[in-house]
Amino acid sequence: MHSLKSSWPEIRILNHFEPGDIGGIIELHGRLYHEDYRFGLGFEKYVARTFADFVCHFQEGKDQIWIAKAGGQIKGCIALIDRGEKRAQLRYFITTPDYRGRGLGKLLFDLFMQHIEEHEYQTIYLWTTENLKAAANIYLNVGFRLAEQRESDTFGITLLEQKYVWKKY
Repeated sequence: MHSLKSSWPEIRILNHFEPGDIGGIIELHGRLYHEDYRFGLGFEKYVARTFADFVCHFQEGKDQIWIAKAGGQIKGCIALIDRGEKRAQLRYFITTPDYRGRGLGKLLFDLFMQHIEEHEYQTIYLWTTENLKAAANIYLNVGFRLAEQRESDTFGITLLEQKYVWKKY
C-alpha cells in the first residue's frame, strides 16, 4: 500500500481487493461513463464481464491493480493484465470527478509505468475511445502511439475505438 501524505493525506493506494471493490469498480465505470459520455448499459456489461474475468483469473505476481481510496470510497484505479512474453494490457483506468485535474490519474499511471519498468515489459497496449482526450495525452506523453482505430456502437453510442501501443526500445 502506498500512502500520499503530501498531496492527498486521505488517499490510500491498494494493490489488492477489499470487500466491495470488485462491484465498486464496475459501478464506477458504468455510472461515470454514462454521466460523462452517455455510454449505455452495453459498456457496463462489457466492464462487468471483462473485470470479472480479470479478477477470477488474476495471476499473483504478474497481474496488478492499483486502487485509490479515500474514506473507504474508490476514487480511482488502473490495472495491468499480463499477456505473456513481456507484453501487458492497461485496463480499467478511471478517476472520480472530485479527483480529476488534481494529479491522481497521473499518479496511478506513473505507478503503472514504474511497474512496467521494474518488470521489464517490452510492449504495453490499451483500448480507449477518441473522446477520452485527457487520458490519451497521458499515454502520448510517455511514448504510446496510436496503432489502430475502428468505429463501434457496442456501448450504445457510435464512437471511435482506439488502440494505443507502447514499446520499449
